[in-house]
Amino acid sequence: MFTNDGLGGRMTISGVRAAGPHWRSSVVSRQQAWWLPMRRLLAAALLITGLACHEAHAATIDTVAGTGQSQDNGDAGPADKINVGQPFGVEVGPRGALYITEVSNHRVLRLDLAAGTITTVAGCGQQGYAGDGGLAVDAKLNEPYEVRFDKAGNMYFVEMKNHLIRRVDAKTKIISTIAGTGQAGYGGDGGPATKAQFNNPHSIALDHQGGLLVADIGNHRIRRIDLASGMVETIAGNGRRMLPTEGQLARGNPVLGPRALCVAGTTLWVALREGHSVWKLDLTALRWQHVAGSGKKGYSGDGGAAPEATFNGPKGIAVGPDGNVFVVDTENQAIRKLDLKSGRITTVAGAGPEHRGPRGDGGLATQAELDRPHGIGLAPDGTIYIGDTNNHRVRRVR
Repeated sequence: MFTNDGLGGRMTISGVRAAGPHWRSSVVSRQQAWWLPMRRLLAAALLITGLACHEAHAATIDTVAGTGQSQDNGDAGPADKINVGQPFGVEVGPRGALYITEVSNHRVLRLDLAAGTITTVAGCGQQGYAGDGGLAVDAKLNEPYEVRFDKAGNMYFVEMKNHLIRRVDAKTKIISTIAGTGQAGYGGDGGPATKAQFNNPHSIALDHQGGLLVADIGNHRIRRIDLASGMVETIAGNGRRMLPTEGQLARGNPVLGPRALCVAGTTLWVALREGHSVWKLDLTALRWQHVAGSGKKGYSGDGGAAPEATFNGPKGIAVGPDGNVFVVDTENQAIRKLDLKSGRITTVAGAGPEHRGPRGDGGLATQAELDRPHGIGLAPDGTIYIGDTNNHRVRRVR
């Protein structure tokens, strides 16, 4: 063993005195020989602990609504018993409830996340266009795609096959049409939105400046409805099917397939379906800035720079509480995250285009199957809700 021999602090081993530099070198070498394997064991232990911690904090996925079946089996009840046919839009609304646009059954549903129960807030379950001036639950809808709420709790949703936008009053629950005639087309800019024509509008977003923005995808335009005056105008696109260019003025210039919209502050985030990319617009300057996606169809780029990644028909977009952007990469069966600080892209849910299906609940979100997801909503705590459309379920990642 090592002991102090009292001679200038030098050490002896097994009673042998350390007599000079050669002996000191031998002691150091023996100490290194003892410490080296211990250091390796410690490093391995730290690695295993780190991996275990990562595994423990990795996001998991489960189902919060729907049974996997699409047919109408009731308009209210336990969320795990009521069928949700082709959920598209999912939005956290008043009192923390989750609102779901149900395309197959032409309804807007409310999911009480605490109670685990579903109620219908718009649509009688019959396809059509009727009911304005009456209760929203008695109205006929035609494929509602997305839903939003203003500060007063009034509900807005877009009906793709009716080519219009409707509003449900928060107090009276009365439904009305605020834009569109029910006929597909293009026209009406500069006049009342109720006399304007839209062509398969897919997405809407309130701009927090008194306007409602509409992804008029069939016309390759983004349009704005002034909610006070009821007038409509085009703020991006001219009908031509072309990608925008960096720094280009949006008004009067082309945009290719604006499919999904989300507003955060004064920034409009846009996912281009045919353009396989994500862009943003400052709502004051109205100039395009490229954020993600090369414009080519594919599934690549995770871990790298977002502008060089590839998407395949993105159809949903949302901004999280940390300011990062989440994109529904529909045909890749994935949800992808754009980290705005690092500029990098990752997949946070879905195992990719080769893994289309219903499996994965209870496991890691990145190993789960999805089936053509369309909608996405973020809760204040960062929980992700997904309209997993062809699985007829709403999934949760946390």
